[in-house]
Amino acid sequence: MPPRARRSPVWSNGEVLDLISVWGKEAVQSQLRSSHRNYDTFGQISRAMVERGHDRDALQCRVKVKELRNAYCKAHEANSRSSAAPTTCCFYKELNAILGAEDHHGHFRAQSNKEGGGGRAAAKQERGC
Repeated sequence: MPPRARRSPVWSNGEVLDLISVWGKEAVQSQLRSSHRNYDTFGQISRAMVERGHDRDALQCRVKVKELRNAYCKAHEANSRSSAAPTTCCFYKELNAILGAEDHHGHFRAQSNKEGGGGRAAAKQERGC
C-alpha cells in the first residue's frame, strides 16, 4: 500500500486574507473567467503568495479558493431564503466583494440574465455558486 499523502498545513487567517487579496484582483478574476483550464493562473497566485511570505503551491491555492467559494455560496444561499436566519462564513465580507451581486465594473450581474430568463438559478451561476 502506498504511503498516504501528507496534508498541507492549516491556513492561517493572514494567509487566507492574502489569498483573497491576490485572488480578488481584477486581472486574476479576468483570467479565471476566460478559461476553465486555469492551472497557470493558480501558479501566478501561488507565486504572489510566496512573494508575501507564504509557501503555498498552485494546487493548495486552488483547493482553498474552491473551499472559500463553496462556504460563501452556502451562506449566500441560506441568506437568500426569506425565512432563514442570517448566516455567514469566515471572510464573508471579503468574499462578497469578489463573489457578490455587483461585478467590478459597478453593474449588477443579475442584469445579464434578462436575456435568458435567468432568475435565481442564473444569478447563482453568474456568481459561481
